[in-house]
Amino acid sequence: MTSSRVELSPGQDFGSGVELALAASNQLLNARNSPNYVAQVLQGVNAVATKIQRTSQPFTGITPAGLERRVAAVELDQPLPDLTAALEELDELYLKDAVYFHDSRYAAHLNCPVVIPALVGEAILSAVNSSLDTWDQSAGATLIERRLIDWTAERIGLGRDADGVFTSGGSQSNFQALLMARNHAVARLRAESAEHRELRLPLLLDRLRIFTSEDSHFSIQKSAAMLGLGFDAVIPVPTTPDHRLDPTALGAALAESQEAGLIPMAVVATAGTTDFGAVDPLHEVSALAKAYDAWMHVDAAYGGGLLVSPRHGGLLNGIHLADSVTVDFHKTFFQPVSSSAVLVRDRAMLRHVTYYADYLNPESAAKAQIPNQVDKSIQTTRRFDALKLWLTLRTMGADAVGALFDEAIDLTARVGTLLDEDPDFELAAAPQLSTLVFRYRPLLNGAPLDEDLADRLNPAIRAAVFASGEAVVAGTTVHGRHHLKFTLLNAETRLSDIQDIIELLRRTGADLLGTLAAPRDAAASSSFTASTASDQKDLSA
Repeated sequence: MTSSRVELSPGQDFGSGVELALAASNQLLNARNSPNYVAQVLQGVNAVATKIQRTSQPFTGITPAGLERRVAAVELDQPLPDLTAALEELDELYLKDAVYFHDSRYAAHLNCPVVIPALVGEAILSAVNSSLDTWDQSAGATLIERRLIDWTAERIGLGRDADGVFTSGGSQSNFQALLMARNHAVARLRAESAEHRELRLPLLLDRLRIFTSEDSHFSIQKSAAMLGLGFDAVIPVPTTPDHRLDPTALGAALAESQEAGLIPMAVVATAGTTDFGAVDPLHEVSALAKAYDAWMHVDAAYGGGLLVSPRHGGLLNGIHLADSVTVDFHKTFFQPVSSSAVLVRDRAMLRHVTYYADYLNPESAAKAQIPNQVDKSIQTTRRFDALKLWLTLRTMGADAVGALFDEAIDLTARVGTLLDEDPDFELAAAPQLSTLVFRYRPLLNGAPLDEDLADRLNPAIRAAVFASGEAVVAGTTVHGRHHLKFTLLNAETRLSDIQDIIELLRRTGADLLGTLAAPRDAAASSSFTASTASDQKDLSA
């Protein structure tokens, strides 16, 4: 008989270890500790609420180096006496210098202010800590996620055979969609000939190509690389002047590739490009994808909020024709990160990501129709992020969520008119959703500022404004030229708030232009360029 006695090494203090474990167990969430859980969570909630009430601008202007020193000085092996002390420290390390998306002068990226019911959902799902891979870890959570997938598919119009799964974000949703498209294309190749059936997967990928707008999200190229196709397997298709994919150019690219013996694996349309909010012509794209037997994916990570828009939903006409769709709820449904989904017209396509493991999701469970979501996902352990959207819809309703997005779209249209009429700014394109791309390019001696000078000036304006903390705006390039960008997702932002940002940009630009115009020698010009590059590096950190 084997002894179960624990042997202690010389000098080992078993008793002190037990005492430490017993003390630590007071922090475990269970029935005994539930009052402590309530008290500590309320401390954290109050810390955030107090900070939000007292924050008067979106950012403090802290530099990476300044904050890094504070964080590096923390000795993680020496805990603080209690949560109160830890929260006080956190205020110095994080809350004080966080970038606050709820502020009306945050106008940079696709970060939304979040609705309170979703935050309640976040608290619940974190505490219960369900894992959405198997039924025996999630029960009702699995069914809630499945119902929300069905609801989203119904809104899109994918049909009765549709299905999908929640993911961590648009990049993962796009990746899973293209993984299914790749495996679907490979399955067709293997069905065509006995020769193809004998080849390993890598040998079947060389001829596969993905077609997408040159303004599409970078995750399409990254997905192609991760799928073994290579970055160059993505064929960028030119856009029309309004930055929508050009169907004529797509048709020509598809024909040219087919004539070269290549295989159109997928066509990716975008419903809401990151820079211009452009929605590609979905009907025309679908027709061309079908003509070349290609999978049609719609990346609606940004524009997915139009599914609940009372006023602008028509912009998504044709999305029901897609084979797969990405929707980011943590963008235009005002949910906390992370909350995204990938949906497919034909649930059978999800088999391309299914793998059965006897210790987790045996095939016998699938045959018994036990709803294991891991069968549909490229993730295993996965949060119950669907709960946030569920509580939002059950508390507010879909129309109310859509109305928040509509307000942002309508505000953007008004700001676009202001910028278009302002002689100091140049609008790159008329707004389509809630983004605006523009640049500061005032008249000097009756002529617009030199292109190269404007190219150096606009990134410097963005860096200076960010360093001031008074506002946060984004930047991008259009045809190789540097521009500024507004992304507006706050329904409480007023036109006057954005006018204040525009005046800040104007003042900053004028000040920098005066400094820039003074030096005439090459060394001074080189110095300005170097400092601008440094500012941009700080911004991207």
